Amino acid sequence: MSTDLISLFSASFVTFFVLIDALGVAPVFASMTAPGGPAYARRMAIKSVIVATIIVFGFAMGGSWLLDKMHISIDAFRAAGGALLFLIAIDMVFEKRTERRENRAESHMSEHHIPEEDISVFPLGIPMLAGPGTIATAMLYMGNSDGDLVYQAVVLAAIGLNMVLVLVAFLLAGPLIRFMGDSVSGALTRILGVILAALSIQLLIDGIKGAFNLG
Repeated sequence: MSTDLISLFSASFVTFFVLIDALGVAPVFASMTAPGGPAYARRMAIKSVIVATIIVFGFAMGGSWLLDKMHISIDAFRAAGGALLFLIAIDMVFEKRTERRENRAESHMSEHHIPEEDISVFPLGIPMLAGPGTIATAMLYMGNSDGDLVYQAVVLAAIGLNMVLVLVAFLLAGPLIRFMGDSVSGALTRILGVILAALSIQLLIDGIKGAFNLG
């Protein structure tokens, strides 16, 4: 591999590492999946990473064309993602998700299997992992390739490696949260919900500022 390709891989890997933020998302993931147990958390971890990888790869290859045809700007995409994430943050702060699970469990007391909510596509796959920033950056990198297949392969490899790191972080975060106990994990869920709310509002603000050229 040439020096230029190594530099490209390093730059793109670090960029996506910061954007995806595996270490920051992992505690949120652990808090959201803790009530479902280890098997549920493991299943959501694998599915969410697969979904996010497909989405980012898909937008990297044809995202610009798709958004252009649908007349959707990346700023509108960013604002929508922020609004949706805010709803999830509200659920985390007030533990609505746990309350729904408890109500569902009570209504199915006679059943041995209680189906868990599938959060692998939303909000884990998108917009938490495959967020607007990650998608936009992937499209930008691929747009700069000028059709060079090797260049594109290096960028996709950097994205793929980051997704592997996300999976590892998800699988390790769950046992740590369970070790803390219900009271500590409940408090952590609320704290992370507040942080997620702030991040979602920032996404919404950035989207609105970009759409209206407010600087």
